[in-house]
Parts: sequence; C-alpha cells; structure tokens
Amino acid sequence: MSWSRRAVILAALALAACGFSPVYGPGGTGGKLFGQVRTADPRTPDDFAFAGRIAERLGPEANARFLLDYRLRIAVVPQAITPDEVTTRYALNGSADFTLTEAGTGREVTHGQVSSFTSYSTTGTTIATMAAEQDAHERLARMLADQVVTRLLAVQPDAVP
Repeated sequence: MSWSRRAVILAALALAACGFSPVYGPGGTGGKLFGQVRTADPRTPDDFAFAGRIAERLGPEANARFLLDYRLRIAVVPQAITPDEVTTRYALNGSADFTLTEAGTGREVTHGQVSSFTSYSTTGTTIATMAAEQDAHERLARMLADQVVTRLLAVQPDAVP
C-alpha cells in the first residue's frame, strides 16, 4: 500500500494537532535532558553497564539538574536441561525500577519500571561460557537502560523545566 501525498500531510497535521513534538526538536525533552542526568553510583558490574549506557544516550553529566536513582534485579533461570540434568542454556530475566528527581528540590519528575530478558549458552568451553554469561549480563543491563531512557524522553516537556 502506497501512502498518498495527501495522507502524509493529513497525518502530519493530526500529529501536530494532538500536541506531538519531536523529542530532539526545539524545546523537546531530549534537549532538556541531554547532559543533565546523573545516575546513582554503580555498585555492581551490571550497574556499571546500565549507568554507562545511560551516559551514552543522555550525554555526560555537566551540571546535572536531575538525579536518576535505579535498582536492577536480575534472575538467572535454567532454560534447557538435558536428560542427564545438565543445563545447556540460561535465561537472564531483569527489571529496573527508576526514579528521576530534580537535583535542587528533590521533586520527583517521573518513576517507573522496565523489564527485559536475554539468554546465553553453556555448551562451549568454561572460558566461552563465562564470556557468554558476562556478555548476556551486559546486554541485559544496556537493554534496560535503553528502555529507561525511552521512558525519560517520553516525559511531557512541561514536566521537565
């Protein structure tokens, strides 16, 4: 199905009428948050991957106007077990609770929870399995961070000073 020129124009007008504005456009949330968010200090390797990804997406904090507090929960679940009871695949189920507050006032701007999962195989050598597990943890933390950033960017621009 091909979009006609008229349909595209009408769609753009409908979005404009409902208050839609680009995140990275003039006055958008992306510009208001870039370089303005300081994450809580990481305590675990998963936290480091999470906080690093937040900094990649929202820029390094210069004069942080906002503080991002978070709590990661990651569970390792056996997925594939052979008849002789050897686990050959694990799933990592993770979630991140987060709260964005104004640094100066402590006013909560937004909060929420995101979740995701990934998995890794244990059929290789011991070193390969350890590398796969470490990689899966990093992937999961980065996925959770991406979801948090998406949520932060969806905050109404008038809620972010």
